[in-house]
Amino acid sequence: MDMLDPVVLARLQFALTALYHFLFVPLTLGLCWLLVILEATYVMTGKDVWRRATRFWGKLFGINFAMGVATGITMEFQFGTNWAYYSHYVGDIFGVPLAIEGLMAFFLESTFVGLFFFGWDKLSRRAHLMCTFLLALGTNLSALWILIANAWMQNPVGAAFNPETMRMELTSFSDVFFNPVAQAKFVHTLGAGYVVGSVFMLAISSYFLLKNRHVDVMKRSFTVAAAFGLAACLCVIVLGDASGYEVTLNQQMKLAGIEAMWEREPAPAGFTLFGLPNQQGRSTAMQVKVPWALGLIATRSFDQEIPGIKDILAETRPRIQHGIEAYRAVKTLQKNKDDDKAHDVLAKYGKDLGYGLLLKSRGVDPLKATPAQIDEANNMLVPHVAVLFWSFRFMVGIGFWLLGLFAAAFWAASNRRFDKPLLLKAALFSLPLPWISTELGWIVAEYGRQPWAIEGVLPTGLGASATSAQLVLTSLAAFVIFYTTLLVIDITLMVRYARRGPEQV
Repeated sequence: MDMLDPVVLARLQFALTALYHFLFVPLTLGLCWLLVILEATYVMTGKDVWRRATRFWGKLFGINFAMGVATGITMEFQFGTNWAYYSHYVGDIFGVPLAIEGLMAFFLESTFVGLFFFGWDKLSRRAHLMCTFLLALGTNLSALWILIANAWMQNPVGAAFNPETMRMELTSFSDVFFNPVAQAKFVHTLGAGYVVGSVFMLAISSYFLLKNRHVDVMKRSFTVAAAFGLAACLCVIVLGDASGYEVTLNQQMKLAGIEAMWEREPAPAGFTLFGLPNQQGRSTAMQVKVPWALGLIATRSFDQEIPGIKDILAETRPRIQHGIEAYRAVKTLQKNKDDDKAHDVLAKYGKDLGYGLLLKSRGVDPLKATPAQIDEANNMLVPHVAVLFWSFRFMVGIGFWLLGLFAAAFWAASNRRFDKPLLLKAALFSLPLPWISTELGWIVAEYGRQPWAIEGVLPTGLGASATSAQLVLTSLAAFVIFYTTLLVIDITLMVRYARRGPEQV
């Protein structure tokens, strides 16, 4: 891989900014509903300790929210700067949920975040609680539309290629909205955000309980975080199964990469708990498997085989040849849009046009491709297996650790046992783990889709702008400097305001 290739640099820049942005998003998603719970308890009981708790966690939420907005806006600019052809080719579909997110959700949460901070002494308790609720609702609606857009990249439904405009165009908004991948991704991502918010509250509460400071607020915060986090963690694990099933239906190569599964797995398929993937030898050594587990997750059955990477490559090579025929028809229609034979060929092979474009992304004219070049394009579909294999297993391992942590914290809170130093220290030192897990989840989701920008439709190499490597490298360096500065400011503010603790009456 040439690190001075403009496409590689553009991918690196988008990956870094997306992963950086997602440091703030899950905490916003989780902490907003925890604020609703804390403030609702204050409204119901009238006890000022709950008000103090809400305002304390609200300050930390505000710092994080501002950073999330700042990083999210700059990330979207890259669609116009680094991914211009992507925006042109699929903008009719991809732009719709992004526009709705800005009009419906972003303005909603931005409006009510202001009322949350400045309305404490100007609104009644119930009115302020309603503002907090609408803030949380707007935040989750933002995630909904962003994830609908992302899910369309994983499973492009409700759209068709128009040879007259040479673009993908929307054919069914309801198919895009009710995309099964979007549903699974939305609930799974929200659940992960709730876990992040719960661990954040649990860890900081544990810090103060260890220091024996602000005990009245922190006991209550610890209890709320333990209960909410336990429910959220269970949901993430259960809903992760739904995501796995959708990957089986729509992205078999990604599933095979996650499992380092080179050969067809006979039924009932076992889940590889440990293994050493060998990309060059196309094999996985020292495999330790959990019998039947993969069959349940991936196929919901005990009698279905799961194709391996080699089997999938045997199926995709003919699709590249079909894509070449579709590309030939498109070139013909550019010269004569009334050519009936070309229309028939495109109708027959149009769904494989993207596979023909794999050759074009390698700088090869699809109409002149040799068998060797077709094989090379086909091999592009194989992901970097070790990255997917280990990212997925570390993500799952962290998930089960946090489940045990929340279970122990919930037991301690239920029995009013806040004097468990080992548990409190475990919660405190687990603070970075949910962020690591969510970042690994996005690596699996996005890196596992390569070489596609849009699965089966648009190769990543064709979506990039026609910019020089020097220009992309300069903007990448600027982003790294700018985001590093923001991160230092964010951590400084978070630590400063967290150490101050809740305001005193």
